[in-house]
Amino acid sequence: MKKTKSRKPDYAVYVVEGEGDKAYWTKIGAGWANDDGNGINLVLTALPVDGRLTIRKPKAKRDND
Repeated sequence: MKKTKSRKPDYAVYVVEGEGDKAYWTKIGAGWANDDGNGINLVLTALPVDGRLTIRKPKAKRDND
């Protein structure tokens, strides 16, 4: 496994509250794909988490991230 601090994350981790257009997404961490492609290492910055987690490829950096 590569050190996660030496490269940008492959994924952004969000907790999602609500459904559809009314869903509220809060970024709570980052994820790095394992070198063998069979998993993801997560670093969460907000605990405890209540709700569903969604892992997505990160978008271009925005001013408020």
